[in-house]
Amino acid sequence: MKVTERLTAATPPFFSKLRNIGLLLTAISGALMGVPAIPAIVIKIAGYLAVAGTVMSGVSQATVLKEG
Repeated sequence: MKVTERLTAATPPFFSKLRNIGLLLTAISGALMGVPAIPAIVIKIAGYLAVAGTVMSGVSQATVLKEG
């Protein structure tokens, strides 16, 4: 299965919810990084959330119901 076929194939319901949670984490971290007057530790945690959300969304999008 090619990558483009895998990314456009049907995603199982559990992984669709997981993908949406990852996108939400990424959006929240982006909003936190945009605030100018917050402590550095919050920005560091927001960076980790951005990475975790991006990986979670990417892996969840690549899962398919049936391969082949």
